[in-house]
Amino acid sequence: MLRRLYPEQPSSFEFTPANLDWAKAWIAKYPEGRQASAVIPLLWRAQEQEGWVTRPAIEYIANMLGMADIRVLEVATFYFMFQLQPVGNVTHFQICGTTSCMICGSEDLIEVCKRRISPNPHQLSGDGRFSWEEVECLGACANAPMAQIGKDYYEDLTAESFEALLDEFSAGAVPRPGSRIGRFSSEPLDGPTTLTEGERVESANASVALATQLGDTIARITGEPVADRASFATPEPVAPERLEAPRAGAADDLKIIKGIGPQLEELLHRLGFYHFDQIAAWTDAEIAWVDENLEGFHGRVIRDRWVEQARVLVSEGTGGAGEQE
Repeated sequence: MLRRLYPEQPSSFEFTPANLDWAKAWIAKYPEGRQASAVIPLLWRAQEQEGWVTRPAIEYIANMLGMADIRVLEVATFYFMFQLQPVGNVTHFQICGTTSCMICGSEDLIEVCKRRISPNPHQLSGDGRFSWEEVECLGACANAPMAQIGKDYYEDLTAESFEALLDEFSAGAVPRPGSRIGRFSSEPLDGPTTLTEGERVESANASVALATQLGDTIARITGEPVADRASFATPEPVAPERLEAPRAGAADDLKIIKGIGPQLEELLHRLGFYHFDQIAAWTDAEIAWVDENLEGFHGRVIRDRWVEQARVLVSEGTGGAGEQE
């Protein structure tokens, strides 16, 4: 497919100050002479800021990286993830039209787009707020039909539920990503058939939880905190209460917590954490501090639900001699 730059271009482009700092930090990851390796991240950041990749953005990034304009243009036109024309100023809908989604009704979703947004893909709606396109497989086949809306996936769609999503976006809301029929992930429609032992602690899978935490599903990325999403901002890290040694000379077996192995247990001991009740008491700000100090294991606390697991262990009286009186 031939991909060309849009005929109407803005006069200039520059990163916001925060995005410029981000771009410089990203470029610094590469050794001298290899700055061109940052071209895809910088193009993506430009698109996150503006909604699409413009000619001035291509030239601006080429200048930052010491590349010929044509080399950056080659990258932007090769990868379909880069939008080369304006998209809706609220969001852009990408409807998967590959086999699984097509069989399960993606054509009905496309008809909704044609009727509600515009008759043709990559054409702005009358108010300029929305646009759409049909894309190749997005990898959520078990939850077909699905669409990528902004940065996140919306799955198990029907024409009716997709219209409801359009109504919510039109009203200024951002519906929670994920399945529209309540599936946790991609288990069978009539419920899980494996790993059914025990009660699930999570209220949403990791992808949905992260999307909810970031709150940037359809937001433009300026490098500043996302407007109207202050409640999802990462809290200022605060050090939890730590111990110099385990109570009564006996530490709990932290390896009982899923996701903590011998190496992480040793690291937690060095940080002053020996007991389940310590972990169970961590606040969001304290989790942020622990995460900063996990030396190569960032994200494990939230991903593996350490705090929730520790609270269950405390409530069950697991721990032995090291338990707090």
